[in-house]
Amino acid sequence: MSKLAHLISVAKGELPADLILANAKVVNVFTDEIEPGNVAICGDRIAGVGDYHQAKQVLDLRGKYLAPGLINGHTHLESSMLEIGQYARAVVPRGTSAVVTDLHEIANVCGLEGIKV
Repeated sequence: MSKLAHLISVAKGELPADLILANAKVVNVFTDEIEPGNVAICGDRIAGVGDYHQAKQVLDLRGKYLAPGLINGHTHLESSMLEIGQYARAVVPRGTSAVVTDLHEIANVCGLEGIKV
């Protein structure tokens, strides 16, 4: 069975998940609601959110919040004066999983040549 087929079977509840994060308060950023639920994990992927119970391991979150990774939609990494790895170590533990960045300072300092590099 391929990884994708296995993931789909877990999502459909046909196979047990590797891990269930149980009894969570799931932040739904689309509906602006907080919903009780379980999250099924298969390998390094989220298989689904809902009424999942079969898993190799269950972690009871006891009502703790689960939120998707946050996206910083406007940042200038170079203005933080950190290397990218240092920046990631600072923001990832606080929920930021992606950034939209414009490295404008290189253009301010080097002009068009800086952008081409």
